Amino acid sequence: MISTISRRYSLDEYRAIEEKAEGRSEYRDGEIVPMPGGTLKHSRIGRNILTYFSTVLRDTQFEPINSDLRLWIPEHRRGVYPDVMVFDGEPQLNGDRLDEVLNPTLIVEVLSPSTADYDRLSKFRMYRSIESFSEYLLVEQNEPFVERYSKQAKGWLLSDFSGLELSISLDSLSIELPMTEIYRGVAFE
Repeated sequence: MISTISRRYSLDEYRAIEEKAEGRSEYRDGEIVPMPGGTLKHSRIGRNILTYFSTVLRDTQFEPINSDLRLWIPEHRRGVYPDVMVFDGEPQLNGDRLDEVLNPTLIVEVLSPSTADYDRLSKFRMYRSIESFSEYLLVEQNEPFVERYSKQAKGWLLSDFSGLELSISLDSLSIELPMTEIYRGVAFE
């Protein structure tokens, strides 16, 4: 049996490494976990959603942000990079950090085969510890299918959207998100 030594990093060490890194990594309570690269479909879908939100939410109190900004989840000591976040009002920075925020209202994750289970289960559980968080979209990249979770008084309600003819009602933003906008320019096999 071969034993491996795993090094634990302080939050300050992680942040110093991340500031200089070419790729991004998540911080998982002492572990630094490199994030896999995305596909062309993944990138197009993320861009499409961000572009749509930026256009429709212009001149409102909502601000969409791309995956370059780290979300810090204090309760779980995690730093993650959601594909898209939307803030109701000014994003709250984590102390004096200019690269970490605390208060998204809506989070979007474009699913990849290697991260789908993590996004649906562990990551969603951690996101739910964020008080301002009230809506979650999980977007498939190989078929027009989106799972929408919305915070209710007694838990989270799941709604499925399958097919390009549908629109997703986003209660937290008071807008509709057409599936055709999500999948603009995306070819399916």
